[in-house]
Amino acid sequence: MATSMLRLLRPRPGSVGPFSSLSSAPPLRPVSINANNFHRPVAAARSRFLSSSAADDPDSAIRRRNIGISAHIDSGKTTLTERILFYTGRIKSIHDVRGKDGVGAKMDSMELEREKGITIQSAATFCRWKKAYVNIIDTPGHVDFTIEVERALRVLDGGILVLCGVSGVQSQSLTVDRQMKRYNVPRLAFVNKLDRQGSNPWKVVNDLRNQLKLNASAVQVPVGLEDGHRGVVDLITRKSYIFEGEKGEDVVEGEIPEELADMVDEKRMELIERLADVDDEIGELFLMEEEPTAEQLKDAIRRQTVSCQFVPVFMGSAFKNKGVQKLLDGVLDYLPEPREKQNFALDRSRDEEPVEVTCNKKDPLLALAFKLEETQFGQLTYMRIYQGMLKKGNSIVNVNDGKKIKLARIVRMHSDEMEEIDEAHAGDVVAMFGVDCRSMDTFSDGKTNLAMSSMFVPEPVMSLAVKPAQSKMQGNFAKALTKFTKEDPTLRVKVDSETNETVLSGMGELHLEVYIERMKREYEVECVSGQPKVNYKETISSKTTFDWLHKKQTGGSGQYAKVSGFIEPMTDVEAKEHGKPNEFKNRCIGTNIPPEYYPSCEKGMNDAMAVGALVGCEVEGVRVVLQDGASHAVDSSDMAFRICMANAIRDTMRRASASVLEPIMAVEIEIPSEFQGAVTASLSRRMGMIQSSDMNDDGSGLKVEVQVPLANMFGYSTELRSLTQGKGEFTMEYFQHSPVPRNVQEELMDKYKMEREAGEAA
Repeated sequence: MATSMLRLLRPRPGSVGPFSSLSSAPPLRPVSINANNFHRPVAAARSRFLSSSAADDPDSAIRRRNIGISAHIDSGKTTLTERILFYTGRIKSIHDVRGKDGVGAKMDSMELEREKGITIQSAATFCRWKKAYVNIIDTPGHVDFTIEVERALRVLDGGILVLCGVSGVQSQSLTVDRQMKRYNVPRLAFVNKLDRQGSNPWKVVNDLRNQLKLNASAVQVPVGLEDGHRGVVDLITRKSYIFEGEKGEDVVEGEIPEELADMVDEKRMELIERLADVDDEIGELFLMEEEPTAEQLKDAIRRQTVSCQFVPVFMGSAFKNKGVQKLLDGVLDYLPEPREKQNFALDRSRDEEPVEVTCNKKDPLLALAFKLEETQFGQLTYMRIYQGMLKKGNSIVNVNDGKKIKLARIVRMHSDEMEEIDEAHAGDVVAMFGVDCRSMDTFSDGKTNLAMSSMFVPEPVMSLAVKPAQSKMQGNFAKALTKFTKEDPTLRVKVDSETNETVLSGMGELHLEVYIERMKREYEVECVSGQPKVNYKETISSKTTFDWLHKKQTGGSGQYAKVSGFIEPMTDVEAKEHGKPNEFKNRCIGTNIPPEYYPSCEKGMNDAMAVGALVGCEVEGVRVVLQDGASHAVDSSDMAFRICMANAIRDTMRRASASVLEPIMAVEIEIPSEFQGAVTASLSRRMGMIQSSDMNDDGSGLKVEVQVPLANMFGYSTELRSLTQGKGEFTMEYFQHSPVPRNVQEELMDKYKMEREAGEAA
């Protein structure tokens, strides 16, 4: 239903339509929190807590929610989780991420996280709010640790997208949005930090609509902003909720403040219009000029949120203890239970045909290991149960390798604390010891041949040459790398065949720095690291033919192979359709090349693509077409054709207008406006292309979006802090690979040539 048509039917000011007066609202029933009603202050501190013994095994009749909290770095995710745990009674006191007491937030259990004041690993916890059990995963906000967000959203049923009330939608907000859309995760939005100077929740709502293309609308209006922020007005019940008490535990229900009456009326109408665009029931009521009841609005918001057609926006300030309890109510009211979220498994016996998962505990077991963690007791495997149940002492089967494992210990996690349980049902998120597997392995009870699909793993963008400072540390060094690569799919390790260096590849400087620091702390391995190596790639831009003869006689049977054909560039669309960066096509007619040597020719192509001719980097976007060749009855072999094909392609690439591609990063920088000139000049020196530059509403801050080659971004964090007196922040993520300038390509080729010559001489 088109928004424009609906807005034509809005009653004119002064008309006697059903929306013309707030007094026409239906009678409201009291809303309760725990045992006390909101309409009177909660007197006793102990009464704000619910029975939350995590050792109680959740009954199947009790509602469940599996949610993740995700956002841009420093938007307040961990702070929000800390408040949720406090109000649900899981912790008895609040500690902030960078608090003066030095304790740190509960969910930042790693020593390194508390030192740096950021979340590095996702952490799971379990709490109870009213009559529902809630599994929560707090995820990192830094782009370097985006795989933690990816794996959490893969297994969760709902999410909370936290947004800064001042900055609005930021670069990592866009990444999280893409991840949520990839896995069809229903979400609530929470506009945080409304106590800060310059906060503007309506700008954030517009950012959600314009930048993330979401059908979002506020379900609350803040009572005061900045220093005057005290609570929220619920647009559905049309009641105000003021958060009082030292920790915001006293929630006082009241009438709408007089100065907000017009805004509440306007924003409620906006909410109804947005819902009417996607919900038939509300659309019909709107067209008939009838006002929906509070229950009808809640039901419509739930329906459309679960179907990912609508995003309700909540308001508050987690740090100042405002709005968190109402957000928890929203989690229960609008996010789906496990059985309401559609999940599909792949039937391996029917060519991986999708099969919908039932979420019934009586059906055969189906569970997914989504996160691994090494502890003092051995490997801890986090598991999401999609159907069936896990019971202590029972055996489960790893679908991927067929290994049978007996369950010795099942635990429910609360950050780094564990609570043992005897069984877990469909919809639960638990952890287990004694399960040797890899991330994203599927488990069953042996009665089914279904497997869950894996997750999207981004390619690493930065590499570092590492080695232990002393040879006696080599054993622990190898153990650490094995453990870390098993935990984190975005961390890759390979040994350079030419330099014999161990190359560590990851998502950015901070990502690699954290793992090197963890090696030192957890394995007592001091590492020596070299300048990060950028992952350059090579490609061609013109079609070129090849006709190559490989002939070698060493006494006895020699080597003989001849191949001819051409190489040509592939478009991005063709590479995407093919599913691989390069393509091999066999167009040989006859038996000049015996058919048994065709696979060897393809292997030779792969060898050439792994080490390019210009700078020894991976080649992409090339199609190799084999048309003809020749063989020898005695001297031809698999190895001869493999070597012949590899040499033919490397030689031809030099004549095919080959070019080197470098990774370009999308960088988002936030600075006070007075530093604009200095920061812009530094970006120009780093060959940055500015895409946009937006001033805040009050003119105090500036957000700059720029594309910069990754090779030019090393050390930028130090320079930015220096230029902005420590007030500037930036984030970056991979955008694309683009050709380097001709002079840079020549420098890279000369450097590669010198390295090869030095290696041969040694």
